[in-house]
Amino acid sequence: MDAQEPDQTPFSAVQAQTSKLGRQYQAYLDKSTPYTAYRWMGTGALLIIFFLRIIFAEGWYIVAYTLGIYLLNLFLAFLQPKFDPSLTQDEGLEDGDAGPSLPSKQDEEFRPFIRRLPEFKFWHAATRAVAIGFLCSWFEVFNVPVFWPVLVVYWIILFALTMRRQIQHMIKYRYVPFSMGKTRYGPKN
Repeated sequence: MDAQEPDQTPFSAVQAQTSKLGRQYQAYLDKSTPYTAYRWMGTGALLIIFFLRIIFAEGWYIVAYTLGIYLLNLFLAFLQPKFDPSLTQDEGLEDGDAGPSLPSKQDEEFRPFIRRLPEFKFWHAATRAVAIGFLCSWFEVFNVPVFWPVLVVYWIILFALTMRRQIQHMIKYRYVPFSMGKTRYGPKN
């Protein structure tokens, strides 16, 4: 009796299932795109649950600190323009092919603010990070003993200095990364 060879190897079967799960995950992400407020409320709720876990477990402060640094890094990328005007000016680019820049004078053409990290990618990365941090808070190997008040003070100082520098950059190059207070143009009646 000749044994028939299987049509699919175990590796290709696993790869097919992984591909199927990836497509389903992407479909859920695509469906959630228009619901910005609900997405952020869910992430906020997950973050609150994470912090409650840290507070009541009285440990895993290094995980919370690492998550805070990562979220700060994401927030800064969200606030910055995709094409940084300071880099264009500092490097003295002669050909000007660095991409669109923000207008620096009143008579220059309007160029929209394009974020370095779009809102959806910011939300997705932040939610993933909070979920991973919450998962890590259940494993004893991540419960490194540290004096948590030092981490909190250090994070607050780091946040204040970083945001001060970012706000100075925004003032110097005259850009506002938020749409609040900006003129909205609608269809003419």
